[in-house]
Amino acid sequence: MSATPIAARHKGFNRAEIVDQNFTEFVGEWRGEVRAAPRDDAPVLPGSALDARDFRDLLESQLISRHLDLMARVLRVQNKVFYTIGSSGHEGNAMVARLTRHTDPAFLHYRSGGFMAERFRKLPGMDPVMDSALSFAASAEDPASGGRHKVWGSKPLWVLPQTSTIASHLPKALGTAIAIDHARRIGHTLPVPEDSIAICSFGDASSNHATAQTAFNAAAWTAYQKLPAPVLFVCEDNGIGISVKTPTGWVASNFQSRSNLDYFYADGLDLAEGYAQVQRAVEHCRGTRRPTFLHLRTTRLMGHAGTDFEIEWRSIEELVALEATDPLLRSAAIALESGLYSKDALLALYEATRKRCFAAAEDADRRPRITTLAEVMKPLAPYTPAKVKAEAERSDYADARLKAFGSAEKLPENQPPRHLAIQIGQALHDIMAKYPESLLFGEDVAQKGGVYTVTKGLHKAFKNTRVFNTLLDETVILGLAQGYANMGMLPIPEIQYLAYFHNAGDQIRGEAASLQFFSNDQYRNPLVMRVASLGYQRGFGGHFHNDNSITALRDIPGLVVGCPSRGDDAAMMLRTLAALAKVDGRVCAFLEPIALYMAKDLYEAGDGAWQFAYPAPGEAMLLGEGRVYDDKAKDLVVFTFGNGVPMALRAARTIEKELKWKVRVVDLRWLAPLNDAFIAAQAKSAKRIIVLDEGRKSAGVGEGVITAIVEAGLGATPLERVVGADTFTPLAGAAFLVLPGEADVVAAARKLA
Repeated sequence: MSATPIAARHKGFNRAEIVDQNFTEFVGEWRGEVRAAPRDDAPVLPGSALDARDFRDLLESQLISRHLDLMARVLRVQNKVFYTIGSSGHEGNAMVARLTRHTDPAFLHYRSGGFMAERFRKLPGMDPVMDSALSFAASAEDPASGGRHKVWGSKPLWVLPQTSTIASHLPKALGTAIAIDHARRIGHTLPVPEDSIAICSFGDASSNHATAQTAFNAAAWTAYQKLPAPVLFVCEDNGIGISVKTPTGWVASNFQSRSNLDYFYADGLDLAEGYAQVQRAVEHCRGTRRPTFLHLRTTRLMGHAGTDFEIEWRSIEELVALEATDPLLRSAAIALESGLYSKDALLALYEATRKRCFAAAEDADRRPRITTLAEVMKPLAPYTPAKVKAEAERSDYADARLKAFGSAEKLPENQPPRHLAIQIGQALHDIMAKYPESLLFGEDVAQKGGVYTVTKGLHKAFKNTRVFNTLLDETVILGLAQGYANMGMLPIPEIQYLAYFHNAGDQIRGEAASLQFFSNDQYRNPLVMRVASLGYQRGFGGHFHNDNSITALRDIPGLVVGCPSRGDDAAMMLRTLAALAKVDGRVCAFLEPIALYMAKDLYEAGDGAWQFAYPAPGEAMLLGEGRVYDDKAKDLVVFTFGNGVPMALRAARTIEKELKWKVRVVDLRWLAPLNDAFIAAQAKSAKRIIVLDEGRKSAGVGEGVITAIVEAGLGATPLERVVGADTFTPLAGAAFLVLPGEADVVAAARKLA
């Protein structure tokens, strides 16, 4: 690099202005040797793998990225731009875009302006400047998110929009890479070429995050077993995370010798030097199908964002030294030394790019923005009831069913009534026969058939390519599910216990469920997450196996949450959930009450009253449809779900005998979204109401039920809530002290009397 530019020495200037001035002063004062301009296909400089044509394009992409940053800093104070986390200093990531394909799915962090500008070249007629300006301006015409957030994304360019918390996009990038090669083993047609790779960029600080580490570990675990995982992890190392510095040499020390994670280094500050280094990493990943770690040297200019005034906490000497490493200064030197540009031509290009970016921003500012709540929410939770119903009831897979179950005699509808665990397993056989692109995976689900044998027989019926065990990491399980969904498959991940979901909740909240929203419904993560859930488990208890924290799921926008209490309902709900995923791309959670898995009796031992006939194909359940027991009863209506249903039915017998009331029990079945109209309709004719919710008093399902009743104008109806205590669940018999029981329901009825 040449001597420190003059503008960098001035302390009192805005640092964005200094970075801008540095370029023009550097070019104006450049005095190096000028070579004869090379042919387009000749090296831009002797010994470089980068030819002149590629260099010109990369330079223009770098300039676009830089001037978008500078434009954002200027127009933010005028409320014409709403995002100032920039890519300045990271423009070398354009090399990664140049050397990969637009069909290589990309999961990018926010300093990827150079990558995006360069990838836009892959398809004709696309404009990175205008598209980016619309995104910066939060315009409703933003082709990435429809104005919902500033994200790097493009449907035709296979850049899936990210609004990730730190490193939370790494597991699904790995999952996508695994899915690309897995598709061939199940005969699934991919939406991208079979030799595609997944690209994932992140910062050096983010590489330390637990979510990143779990992705690296899972990638190595996969490679260790000789399974393809063609993911290119691009660590853009600028040496700092907001204000926390990364120790010098830490990234190389941490990753250079990791087994089964192949390390490559590239200088992202120097196109002529770094191009061959990036090329080696990309070719290695594509050719070997192994997880590859590309350590890309970058720098960070102008602070973390527009509100980060580095001069307040970094020395002027340090800032000057950083600004001297600006990759655009090195690109300018290459442009001039190679003879491809004169000083005037290079400065003219620089200013023309500035003008183009500002003109696009001013144009974008005049475009419409989101102005209604309906517009905001439109892509969040698409639902086409008629299509979902038709898909859920579709039963044109008779031959596949016979193969899955073994014979007509073994079809579940030809069996006697069975309990919940058996019928969930039968329903999963049905779904996997119906959808050849479906996959079921998690901890212990294969040969063992799950901790509670719910998935017993599935591995034998569908083999290891479709039913398989994963490593014990919920974050990876849900990241893998998103990857399979990205590639057009129907993943059915199992989380062994609800308490374990909380280890990985951001994979659903921040990633899977947000994708439709932030991509304006261009990308979807259709999946059905099964979770062994809720309390009342005997003999194997404690908090981690009796978790009733449903609120954590109900608080995720767009997520569908279903919870059956009996086997026939479970089968029909699973059909509907699979249809919601296939038709509308919905992310779904299916909570399976552990304590009811093996329940056969209802009122007394041996009565078999909690076993039900299996619903034949063609029978499904509408989203939001509840089940009502004794719909004519009006003296008392009990709203509940899951374990509460048989509990309420038993309590109803006591109440009817003691108080002479007729009791109606309402099984909600769908916990998110709650069907407010159904709840109100059931409450309207009630003389008294009990809301039975095993969740905690301060955070359960009951609050939503009561709110629906009150907002329907029925708040005057006498009402009692029977609910769990605000505590973790202890072991053994003490667990039943914190969970509601039949006696509590009866006591609430007496209070209402």
